Amino acid sequence: MRTRDFLSLTGTSLIAHRLRSFLTALGIAVGIAAVVLLTSIGEGLHQFVLSEFTQFGTRLVSINPGKTTTSGANVGGFGTERPLSIEDSEALKRLPFAQAVVPLVQGNAEVEADNRRRRTTIYGAGSQWPEAYSMRVKSGRFLPDDDPVAPRAYAVLGSKLRQELFGERNPLGQRITIGGSRYRVIGVMESKGNVLGFDLDDTVYIPTARALSLFNKDTLFQIDMLYKEGTSVDTVVDGVSKLLEDRHGKDDFTITTQQQMLDVLGQVLDVLTFAVAAIGGISLLVGAIGIVTIMTIAIKERTNEIGLLRALGAKQSQVLSLFLGEAIVLAAIGGLSGLALGIGIAQLLHLALPALPVHTPMLYVVLAEVIAVMIGLLAGVLPARRAALLDPVDALRSE
Repeated sequence: MRTRDFLSLTGTSLIAHRLRSFLTALGIAVGIAAVVLLTSIGEGLHQFVLSEFTQFGTRLVSINPGKTTTSGANVGGFGTERPLSIEDSEALKRLPFAQAVVPLVQGNAEVEADNRRRRTTIYGAGSQWPEAYSMRVKSGRFLPDDDPVAPRAYAVLGSKLRQELFGERNPLGQRITIGGSRYRVIGVMESKGNVLGFDLDDTVYIPTARALSLFNKDTLFQIDMLYKEGTSVDTVVDGVSKLLEDRHGKDDFTITTQQQMLDVLGQVLDVLTFAVAAIGGISLLVGAIGIVTIMTIAIKERTNEIGLLRALGAKQSQVLSLFLGEAIVLAAIGGLSGLALGIGIAQLLHLALPALPVHTPMLYVVLAEVIAVMIGLLAGVLPARRAALLDPVDALRSE
């Protein structure tokens, strides 16, 4: 059978049964669209979370009080005889690879200024906070490098809180009250926005020692260290571990590197992307069943045609190729339609909901179309083989 005749027979059959061809392609199109849409959302979410998580850089190391339990939860200040202290953070600053060290305390308290009150997040931080977290001061300055255990009562406002408390007035030099204690405002941070659900603009930064007193704590929430570029993370972990073990007398702290957090986060997001793709794959399975069903019906309807082809000298392989070709063409058309539909819906969702991250990698697009063609090939094998094995005489006698 000549190639032109093969293509003509395949095309004529598909056009002659428009509704059947449409429904078959539609099943594949819906499956591909579901896979593309769900993986686009999953991949977009993946990239969004990673970009949010890495905007502080990838050279951060966090030290938390207490050892991590076997269940993976951090026991914090409980279960440790010696909590993390401001003195520990000062000792860490003397390590040769330490670029910035931030003793951190976090809590919630009411802030008052000129009869305006607002409950917000309070960060007890050190003077190296902006360098460690790649943040900038918009006006004034950040907390100075005071006596770490007896610092002056200074405060730095997040941009949103500054607007809430002072409006358009200049807050620098003004007094605010935090938890009953008065502080002088010496700076305002540039807007940073929400990072992983934390609004860094609706905050107040005060010295760590004063935050410990405000929240009646005897241990730091954690100590974050930005280590110098070019330093091996293993060197950092070993150096921090040795110093704190010497100070505490035992290993009663947990060190977590930025890369460890990124690896765990990446694994979680990869599972999420795979899960949503698997959900879309169910639709592809339904589409494959549809191809098998419709191609089987087509064989029964075209039994006489198959008998005539065989009587005219068509080989079994040619009949097999004819029906496989129809299945592949239907799947390919359905796949292309599904790609257009999935990408289109994904972009419309992004336009309607700009906060929803959507990203469709080209690799997924190519794989989706290849999968569609493979489904057509595999789903068409059994019906096509059955058509090729029909006896010519019996086929011609069929009604």
